[in-house]
Formats: sequence, C-alpha cells, structure tokens
Amino acid sequence: MNYTLNDITEQIIQCKNNQDRILVAIAGPPGSGKSTLAEQLNDALSQRSISSCVMPMDGFHLDNQVLKERGEINRKGAQHTFDAHGFVAAIERIYANEHRVYVPVFDRTRDIAIAGVQEIASEHGIVLIEGNYLFLREEPWANLQNFVSMRLFLKPEMNTIEQRILERWSQAGLDQNTIDQRTYGNDLPNARYVLDHSDLNNATIITRWT
Repeated sequence: MNYTLNDITEQIIQCKNNQDRILVAIAGPPGSGKSTLAEQLNDALSQRSISSCVMPMDGFHLDNQVLKERGEINRKGAQHTFDAHGFVAAIERIYANEHRVYVPVFDRTRDIAIAGVQEIASEHGIVLIEGNYLFLREEPWANLQNFVSMRLFLKPEMNTIEQRILERWSQAGLDQNTIDQRTYGNDLPNARYVLDHSDLNNATIITRWT
C-alpha cells in the first residue's frame, strides 16, 4: 500500500498523542528514499509547530582507517561496518529523554563521521531515526525495537533501487568501474540483506514510497 506524506504525518501525530517523546524508525534498503522521507516528515511536523528532528544512522559508520585495517573498506555500508552497539546505546539515551544527547553526523563529501555535531534536546518530542538496518533480527540491532513507537519500512522494487543507486554514484562523478563496484559489489548486496533479514511483523507502515 502507498501512503501520502500527510497520511504518515497524521499517524505520527496520533502516535505521539500526549507523550513527551516518541521515536519513529524509518528503515529500508539503500536507495529506498529514507533520508528524503525523514526530511519531508520533519518539515511537515515543523509546519504544524511540532518539535522534531532527524537522526541518521550513518553517523555511526566506522572510520575508513578501521575498515582498511580489517580489510572491509570495499564493504563500507554493510551492517558489520557500523558501530552498532554505540548506535543502540545512543538510541537508549534518546529514548530516556536525557536533557541533551550529542550524536555523530556523516559528512558524505569527506566520507567521514564527525563526532558531536548533532544535538538532540529534550524539546524534540519526535525523533525520526533513519537507516538501513533498524529492523534487523540480529543483535544488537534487534534491541532497537524496545525504544521505537512507530516503524516505517520503505520497500521499492529492486529495479528502482538499482537505478537510484546507479544515479547516486554517477552524480558523485565516479568512473564507471567504481560505480559498478559500489553498486553491484556492495550496495545491492546490502539492499538484499536488508530485505531478507529485517523483521517486518511489527512494522506500522510498509510502503514502496516514491
């Protein structure tokens, strides 16, 4: 089923009701539109004078030097190339509504995560968390379900995902060999892993999203 932005916004508002804070997980394969949807929802909530923020999972990428030492640099973006335990610990602090939580943000242009860039303050009543692996059945990712009130999973067709990924790397100015390696050697295998290993039984919304 497809949902409009207004449909999803209304469900989030209803879910929050009178709670001080809720966490909304937006998951899906690479190229499914998670970042776009999260930003659009954040804007829609702001237009209704509801304080919210977006927290991308990408800030918890392991550093390139660590991945090179492990021989994993070509798999950057796979579930085992993130500080998953650190990510879950940050989510637990945000769920506890600590006064201020500072989280890292990924700088795509420099291909590094920068510590302490984003502040999630107590007034952010809705935290929109977006990332590929939020619904994985395996630990520690599965622990995220203890803290999330609403779960959105984006599930476009695989040919749509492939085209979006190819366009992303092409627009980054990469040569064709690098585009193909990143798309077919990393991103599409990651996409299939997300689809095959995510627990969708408790998903609030599953949509193709465009």
